[in-house]
Amino acid sequence: MLKNYTTFQIGGPAKYFYIAKNKTELIEAIKIAKKLKFPFFVLGGGSNLLISDKGFKGLVIKFGQPLSLYVSKDLEWAVGIPGTIQGAVWSNAGAFKKSMKDAVKEVEVFDTKTGKVKIFKNKDCRFSYRNSIFRKEKNLIVLSVKIKYRASEGSESKRLISSLPFAATRADEEEDKVLFASKKNSAKKIKQYLDYRKKTQPLEFPSAGSIFKNPFGKSAAREGDEDKSSSSAFAAARLIEECGLKGKRIGDAEISEKHANFIVNLGGATAKDVKKLINLTRKSVKKKFKINLEEEIQFL
Repeated sequence: MLKNYTTFQIGGPAKYFYIAKNKTELIEAIKIAKKLKFPFFVLGGGSNLLISDKGFKGLVIKFGQPLSLYVSKDLEWAVGIPGTIQGAVWSNAGAFKKSMKDAVKEVEVFDTKTGKVKIFKNKDCRFSYRNSIFRKEKNLIVLSVKIKYRASEGSESKRLISSLPFAATRADEEEDKVLFASKKNSAKKIKQYLDYRKKTQPLEFPSAGSIFKNPFGKSAAREGDEDKSSSSAFAAARLIEECGLKGKRIGDAEISEKHANFIVNLGGATAKDVKKLINLTRKSVKKKFKINLEEEIQFL
């Protein structure tokens, strides 16, 4: 069941499932799927994703490196974000007014149309608010990422990194990751980010993170101030809260009382429950504020 591979813990079975241990295995699996004309989907850490209750009638390939391994100088803001570095680049993940576009040096990509591996410089990635060329062009699969800064590669760091789970989904698991940050990195800053997440996000329940983009995020991103709108009166969470939807529940899916832009799984939520809440939220915000909310999460 694919729900076992997502932070939402929602999703039916895949017809075929394969774990690629490296990029060579990933490319080979994609080539085989294309040859057999099977639909395929590359699954990273399973965050920011809602999978259908019916599952996926094709090949799901699990692949990726945990984003947590890349937490370093000027990338402290990423601590506590579940998922992979590949997925973070795909969606231009961000927090605390920063995003992956600020950290990426270059990206290694497999083009499923041409069957060739390419290198994309930062500007080639066409990063914008929660978007990139990889999200727009489905034939481009992110293989690996070079960022501008990395944590210390000392023996202690390597030992701690090797003991980390594939993809953390809870803040308390992230506490230990502060230890592998080098002295040049700000362990204090990382701890502050983790504490803020614990205080403001419903980490005690499975979720896919923020459901909607902040409606004015695109203009903020063009100005180079990522997530500028998140602290404004027009943040998605504020709009949803103003509609009185905090705590609204359908089945076991609930709009979080702690953060209105999170839908949490109380134990037995289905994708159908979540989609009903998403539609209700979008309609309510549209009616009250004349604003169209756009989903940040991906659907499979």
